Amino acid sequence: MADPSTHTHRRICFAERFDLLRLLGGGAHARVYAAQDRHIKQLVALKIFAVQAREDDSRAAQAEARSRFEAEADIAQRLRHPDIVQVLDKGTFDNQTWLAMELVAGSTLQRYTDARRLLPEAVLLQATERVAMALHHAHEQRVIHRDLKPANVLVHWASDTVKLVDFGLARTDDAAATRTGLVLGTPQYMAPELLAGGRPDARSDCYALGVMLFELLSARLPFETTNMGELLRRAARDPAPDLREFKPQAPAELAGLLAEMLATQPIQRLADASCVAGRLRSLRLAWMGGAMSR
Repeated sequence: MADPSTHTHRRICFAERFDLLRLLGGGAHARVYAAQDRHIKQLVALKIFAVQAREDDSRAAQAEARSRFEAEADIAQRLRHPDIVQVLDKGTFDNQTWLAMELVAGSTLQRYTDARRLLPEAVLLQATERVAMALHHAHEQRVIHRDLKPANVLVHWASDTVKLVDFGLARTDDAAATRTGLVLGTPQYMAPELLAGGRPDARSDCYALGVMLFELLSARLPFETTNMGELLRRAARDPAPDLREFKPQAPAELAGLLAEMLATQPIQRLADASCVAGRLRSLRLAWMGGAMSR
């Protein structure tokens, strides 16, 4: 399929249904376009698998990537929550699997991990609370996200929009275990047990949410290293640092919540995302009311 990013003078139609308007992003195995859906007559985000497979991919790797993409479509269609991006339709055309989703304006929370762009605490706590409730809905459907990070949360402040996106690595909690030695996800946000090849569950998603919140509050990750081996050793051996080491004015209650979310052992960690949301809501209201201890 032609790439619309290289054709500025004519509109490209995909699957005799979608007019591709612009490239929004993509990775090794898929691209996402803003598109006009002729069937439902609205703009959508169209994710297309294997627009151009990498030459160094083995057939097994390509088959596994396709399987994950198709699983994403099946899983995402099960989720119906205002703060999870809605999947509208899916299909296959010319040996390419596609997924049509609601098109969300705005940017990702990744923009606000820069120290010069940190969000006001009350705004951040409310957005994170909504992500926690979206996670809770997914967990109730027995879906584990597995790749929660700022880049996978879309926000549009003018319309009060917060959307959890990208269930490409999601799995149901009764799915077969990941192949031994294969680490799927973004290592800096992964719970220690996942880095060690363990089974994902709601507690590992809550850990990732804790990493995300820590970063959005302090503009740094709990464990900052570019070496995978060092990250694995530190995450498994060392407790996460106290938020107040990097943000001295942070309330003790907030630092305590993060310590619970980032506990090294899963059994010591907050496991229920709705509980996390409730704690965040209480912290936000206390913060706004000036009743937070320092």
